[in-house]
Amino acid sequence: MKPFSLNYWRRTLAKEWFPILISLIMAIVLWFNVGGEKKVDTSVMIPVEVINLSRDLVISNQFKRQIEVTVNGPRSLILDIEKKQITRQIDLSKATPGTTVITNDVDSIAFPRGITILRVQPSTIILSLDKLVKKQFEINPVTAGNPLPGYILKGLRMDPDVITVTGPETVLAPYKVFRTKVININGMNKSVQQQIPLDLEPAIVDLIGETTITADITIGYEMVEKEYTLTLPQAVVGSKKTIKSVRVLASVPKLLLDRKLPAKDMLSTAILEDWENGTATVKIIQSEKTDLPIDIIHVEPAVIEIPVKAAIPAPENGGETQPDSGEAAQKQ
Repeated sequence: MKPFSLNYWRRTLAKEWFPILISLIMAIVLWFNVGGEKKVDTSVMIPVEVINLSRDLVISNQFKRQIEVTVNGPRSLILDIEKKQITRQIDLSKATPGTTVITNDVDSIAFPRGITILRVQPSTIILSLDKLVKKQFEINPVTAGNPLPGYILKGLRMDPDVITVTGPETVLAPYKVFRTKVININGMNKSVQQQIPLDLEPAIVDLIGETTITADITIGYEMVEKEYTLTLPQAVVGSKKTIKSVRVLASVPKLLLDRKLPAKDMLSTAILEDWENGTATVKIIQSEKTDLPIDIIHVEPAVIEIPVKAAIPAPENGGETQPDSGEAAQKQ
């Protein structure tokens, strides 16, 4: 085709210049809409984003999570900033334990072309980096008050009794145990289960939040050791001598002692004879008249060696309890 023919120029313009013409028109329109738009100054809040922090490090101090940036640019671009999700990234890939000062300059934030950064506040961010450690803390209960007279606190179990916390080494180092808030046991006369909050410092609350544990509070009777002499239901002829009574050491609720009951109204004896082995075992029986538990600590003698068929008739008193010196003193 001849270079000077009409068809040649028509095809050339359609093939090469038409896209250029379209681009030129679009550039002119964009310049009128943006470049020719009135510029304004405004302040925007930009989130701070920490990246590439090592797993064995932690930021132990509080720092501003947003910075204020004053910018200048066309109104349409500024209104579009929120859609861009712009952040101030802080790369801590090379950070070590200690204090790090991050400078916020105009080149630290990537804004769209056409927007100029005028000021950044704050101009610096101070980060305290610490080793991340895991530590266990025992739970120490704190109590106040006393149970009702005749009752005592027999046990106090925490669930859990140990808490594991992961956090900055310098924050956790000062603490050896965690304590509960005061558990009031004043006036209690029975075992209960309560939810008790821990008494934590703000630095620990920041790590694990407000924490509550379960306290199993065991209230029991106040027990007193007391010795009694109890008559056997029948005298037992032993290999050495005839046994008519035994001495019993018992743990008795103080509430029961306050009633000043005679021993025979609380305890009685029985003989379990084993003729084949030549022994008679003394058994101590708690009376049905007593509604409080009595623990038998020791019986002397507990086992009596006997010859075959060595029992003799019961004494005339019918097996009544002989009070010990302490009980006789109480009656006087």
